[in-house]
Amino acid sequence: MRVEVKWRYDAAQRDGAMASAAVACASLRGPWGDPSVEALRGQTVLMIDDLDTHRETLRFLVENDGHHVIGASGASAGLEILAKTPVDLVLLDMLLSDGIAFCQRIRGNQRRDLIPVLMLSPSATVEDEVAGIRSGADEFLARPYHPEVLRARVHRMLRHKAIVDRLEESETILLALAQTVEQRDYHTAGHCERLAALSVAMGMAMELPPHHLLALHRGGYLHDVGKISIPDSILLKRGPLTAAEWVIMRTHTAKGEDICRGIKCLNPVLPIIRSHHERWDGSGYPDGLTGDHIPLLARVLQFADIYDALMAARPYKLPMSSALALRVMREETDRGWHDPELMRLFMRLRHDVVREAAVNNGRQWQDVQVMRESLENLGSAILRS
Repeated sequence: MRVEVKWRYDAAQRDGAMASAAVACASLRGPWGDPSVEALRGQTVLMIDDLDTHRETLRFLVENDGHHVIGASGASAGLEILAKTPVDLVLLDMLLSDGIAFCQRIRGNQRRDLIPVLMLSPSATVEDEVAGIRSGADEFLARPYHPEVLRARVHRMLRHKAIVDRLEESETILLALAQTVEQRDYHTAGHCERLAALSVAMGMAMELPPHHLLALHRGGYLHDVGKISIPDSILLKRGPLTAAEWVIMRTHTAKGEDICRGIKCLNPVLPIIRSHHERWDGSGYPDGLTGDHIPLLARVLQFADIYDALMAARPYKLPMSSALALRVMREETDRGWHDPELMRLFMRLRHDVVREAAVNNGRQWQDVQVMRESLENLGSAILRS
């Protein structure tokens, strides 16, 4: 039986989800030269063109600027290369029989979606340019083109790709930091992977859009990153915390938000990090938010977080069974702590199936695309009828 639910969003959530990632880069001058140019040398450019003469001309221009060039005579060969080799830019001939389809395919794959594509065309018609851009090309250049124009376009697109790569590196560092926090306490081993899996599975059941699923996935790893600032004497304490210790422990949500705020691509994750300990009735922290004022994605991740915490062993408690954990969560919902609508949906999740899959695929599921594909393959198995 399908349950129809209208999920609620406020303006701040929409704005946060749509926030674009931008980085301001300062250039150095003087005897050290221009690092913005030097940093681009050695990047890999994939050229896809069925004419040898075109490929050789492009190879000469691009290699002269210090880049590594890989040639492919068709779209299928280009896809094989992309599957095996990290590529920073694709130069694509529009005249290929499957050139448009090739561009659409790489844009449909999240792991390749950030690779820039410069589409080359034998004509400068509006129709060709619109078709190229709509297929996913970032830039369009008609032949005959001036060599310096091509080199300038390539340089600009590679520079943008380098900025995106730095953003991804920063995110990777933060994810590693979050897992280091988890490893401080061996009782929480695997918590991030299970939390990300349960949150994404619940988001998929709610039919949330892909950017929300990505935020839930990142939130699973980053929600407690602020605990890096909590002393071991509090974080690993055997037994209940004192009132003063709780004051310190509760700062981890705001501190985690501060740590991640500098990376624009993590903007949609900030409400999860800050608000995943809020309660429906306003008795949570750090802001005492109530009801729908608690960001939706924070509410979603909270269910997965509580469930996994109840089932885990801690220095101060024994692990609960799934049935007992769900009973405790229902009682807390009746007490006014959790969103009752989301609680009903969470009860329908096959927690055992998702948790087992997360344990078996922990490393691979650090890639949200792989996780989504795996959960989609499980299909209706992740929901009870």
